[in-house]
Amino acid sequence: MSRWLRALLGLCIGLAALTALAADSAEGRLIDPQWLANHPNRSNLLLLDASMPQQYAAGHIPGAVNASAFFTAGRDLPPAVIERQLQGWGVSAGRKIVVYDEGGSWMAARLFWDLYHHGFPLADLYLLDGGLHRWKAVGQPVTRDATPAPAAGTFRVTRVLDGERVRLNEFLTATGDPSRHAVIDALEPPYYYGGAKFFDRAGHIPNARLWPSSDFFDPGTKAFKSPDEIRRMLAHLGIQPDQTVHVYCGGGGAAAVPVFALRFLLGRDKVKLYNESQREWLQDERDLPLWTHATPHRLRRAAWLEGWGGAMMRMVGLSNLSVVDLRPSDAYAKGHVPFALNIPADVFRAHVGQPAKLAELLGAAGVNPQHEAVLVADGGLSPTTALAMWLLERAGQKKVSLLMDSLDEWALSGLTVAKQPTVVGARKTPQDLVVPAVGYPHRAPVAGKASVYPRVYLASGRQAPALVPPADGSSKLIHLPYTELLEPGGSPKAAKDLWSVLAKAGVPRYAEIVTVADDAGEAAVSWFVLKLMGFADVTVWLPG
Repeated sequence: MSRWLRALLGLCIGLAALTALAADSAEGRLIDPQWLANHPNRSNLLLLDASMPQQYAAGHIPGAVNASAFFTAGRDLPPAVIERQLQGWGVSAGRKIVVYDEGGSWMAARLFWDLYHHGFPLADLYLLDGGLHRWKAVGQPVTRDATPAPAAGTFRVTRVLDGERVRLNEFLTATGDPSRHAVIDALEPPYYYGGAKFFDRAGHIPNARLWPSSDFFDPGTKAFKSPDEIRRMLAHLGIQPDQTVHVYCGGGGAAAVPVFALRFLLGRDKVKLYNESQREWLQDERDLPLWTHATPHRLRRAAWLEGWGGAMMRMVGLSNLSVVDLRPSDAYAKGHVPFALNIPADVFRAHVGQPAKLAELLGAAGVNPQHEAVLVADGGLSPTTALAMWLLERAGQKKVSLLMDSLDEWALSGLTVAKQPTVVGARKTPQDLVVPAVGYPHRAPVAGKASVYPRVYLASGRQAPALVPPADGSSKLIHLPYTELLEPGGSPKAAKDLWSVLAKAGVPRYAEIVTVADDAGEAAVSWFVLKLMGFADVTVWLPG
């Protein structure tokens, strides 16, 4: 071979090496079927099928070794046991490893994480994007013949990357610190909202955001969505760059998909997998809670309000509650929750378009914008109460909730009913139980964050609205009367039932949702329910 031909061949080999190095970048842990089919050194490549044995037996890529991800998911096995199993699958230092599953599943991501967590070099570890589904779609061969047992591997578990994993007590702390931590539930919506369960109780861990593992895959190809699309979902959910992300599921399997996407496709460092997940959480002797609604603190009960808003908590300065009674003045005069401030619902409705004047009235009435405002009414959630809640939140109230018990239920529970109007003024002593007068600075409505998804208008009245917001070509209108979201008595339906209603109506989780109705209060009911369900981007549209 002439010298120039040898030089040209060397250049081609060099370019191929550079291409391989490029594939080892943060986004390069994924390979496609063409890469695998054309790999020049198959003898140094170990192909691991992470599927269950019955799936493997039904068809697999020729030469693949069955390495079921169920071996480790949710279990805390000693490194020596992990090492023996990895060696039994033929894992050796210096070999390239490609893991795959049926496609659009969690098993390959889980096996990938296990190998990385137990110290296998990331530079030699790949995941077949789209798995067996995509492999077959491009015409590559599949066999049912079992691959002969590989020679025992030589890989030794000399280090375990504990920083990639979160333990129960650290995870528990993270659930109570949402400013610095984001907790992700990787299960499907029926599990999150309590319509299905793996163990003795249904629901999700408090303050967890719903981000199912299926959201990360393209439904057609079963391949991972692009890094840009994953970033859009991340932004929509409000997860910040400086937050540590903790991911869980039922037993540590599905959680590996968000971890893989965030850790190895987006390159985020602060991402941890909760291996034991709900299985350990629910077995803990502290009887740790599960929620079904995403923000259940928006719904309050009488016993809670009496305990935290009563005289003792107020006397020692530990009650950070402003109780707002929305009933008419004559009903309030006949009896009310102690320390409740009477601002009839009609006052809120009359000031829908006058936020500065409303803020002035709130301050004069004694509503503290830094408190949780608990609204009291006799009808549960209704257009009247929902509109007041929306206006308070829009005005800048730190937190807004609704007392679900009527005053009759309050009295029948044996709780005190006050007769005299609540006194608002300056405290003369620290033990004085008057409600202090405060300033309620007018805050111009904060513009919502720029939406990364198309707009969906949710028509909330019994009839489609007479006024429809201007469409931009990408928006659509869904008619879902607010009455379908409530029980006959005015309470929001159970979370599992609300999810069924919303899913049937086609309300997307990834959208800028704007609720509309001829009556702003009806639109506000849908707004409140969607916030209760954890929808990330919801507003109320006011004409003009």
